[in-house]
Amino acid sequence: MPATRPQVLYTPAQRARRDATVWTLVQGVLAPVQFLVFGISLYWVIGSLHTGVHTDWALSSVVVKTVVLYAIMVTGAIWEKVVFGQYLFAPAFYWEDVVSMGVMVLHTAYVWVWWQGHWSATDQLLLALAAYGSYAINAAQYIRKLRMARLQKPETLTLPDTGAQASP
Repeated sequence: MPATRPQVLYTPAQRARRDATVWTLVQGVLAPVQFLVFGISLYWVIGSLHTGVHTDWALSSVVVKTVVLYAIMVTGAIWEKVVFGQYLFAPAFYWEDVVSMGVMVLHTAYVWVWWQGHWSATDQLLLALAAYGSYAINAAQYIRKLRMARLQKPETLTLPDTGAQASP
C-alpha cells in the first residue's frame, strides 16, 4: 500500500509521458469497446437468467468480455509502466489496480468453470454477474480518475513576495 496518497494524479513529467505514449490511445479505444462488450453481454446474461433462452450466447459472451478485459489489463499495465515506471500498483492508481485484481480473479474463475463445464449454466451466469458487479465498481473508479485527470490543472508555483503565478 502506498505510504501517502499523491496530491495530484500526474506530475508534469508523468503527464508528458501519458500524453506522448501510444498506450494512452490504446486505453482510450479499448475502454469504450470493453464497456460496449460488457453491456451486450450483461443484456444476454440477464436475459438468459430471466427467460432461459440463448444461454449459449450468454455464456460465450462472458468469455468474449473476459478476453477484452485481459487485453485492457495487459495494455494498461504497459501504460502504467510507461507513465509511472511500474507495471501495476503505482500510487496514483493503487486502489484501482487492487480492485482490478479482484475483477480478474472473478472473470478468470468464470472462464475456468465455463471451460470445465461442471457448473450449471445458471450458476455460471450468476458467477458472471458477480464478476460484472466487480467490473462495474472498477469502471466507476477509473471514470472517477479520468474526471480527476481532466480537472487537474498543471502545477503552478506562487512567487513568495508578489503572489504572482509562474509555471514550474
